Amino acid sequence: MGGTRGGTLARGCAWVASRYCRGGHKGVFVLHLSTSVVSTVTAAFLASFVEIVEAFTIVLAVGVTRSWRPALTGTAAALAVLVAVVAVFGPLLTLVPLGPLRFGIGVLLILFGMRWLRKAILRAAGVVALHDEARIYARETDLLQRQARERRADQLALLAAFKAVLLEGVEVVFIVIAVGTAHGLTFAAGMGALAAAVLVLAIGAVVHRPLTQVPENALKMVVGLMLTAYGVFWIGEGLGAEWPGADLALLYIAAILALFAAGAIRLKRQAGVVRA
Repeated sequence: MGGTRGGTLARGCAWVASRYCRGGHKGVFVLHLSTSVVSTVTAAFLASFVEIVEAFTIVLAVGVTRSWRPALTGTAAALAVLVAVVAVFGPLLTLVPLGPLRFGIGVLLILFGMRWLRKAILRAAGVVALHDEARIYARETDLLQRQARERRADQLALLAAFKAVLLEGVEVVFIVIAVGTAHGLTFAAGMGALAAAVLVLAIGAVVHRPLTQVPENALKMVVGLMLTAYGVFWIGEGLGAEWPGADLALLYIAAILALFAAGAIRLKRQAGVVRA
């Protein structure tokens, strides 16, 4: 396993080096490698943090309302399924040529990122209600309490935890693979996701309640911008385009998308005022 991780990271470094270390430009190489690693880890960390917070809310409701046995059992079962999915489908990506792989990942990232961005824009504009972890926790707790008298109460509680962790986990796995594979930085992206999981669990263990203070919509906005920027970048790479500034193009693509998002929020707010 260690050799696989090291090889993946080495391939990522070699790919960046092959592009930016020609003619002895080591400083350029270091700058672009840093941009690749930092952007990959940041995207994986922030996206995973948001998803894990949402899963944590449901698991906490199961553990507090019913018991921790079905909560932890459901969580473990979901994690086992996710590990199996990665083990089965992960190696298949190595069989896909790099150009088509980057293009396909780019398309999926745009679709995924724009979905996050659309929700964040509508919530920021007041068109859609903000995601409320306290309300979700209360709703899940009420449902579990009503199911407490049923014979299958433990099974239903286990299923609730399983579904929450599996659904959010699938998105985490996709993001880690998508932002890490094209650069050969899957291990770095995985470490970002792991750091997010550790942080959420550590905070949850201390406060022992839903993480309502997390600025979830702001994080979703940032993640949506980053994933969409990655998508645009990799589609271009997959088609053989040379971006001005190479990997630094991620920064100005994200900046352009941020301007678009700010304009969309303003237009939506103005439309709401006119209707009112």
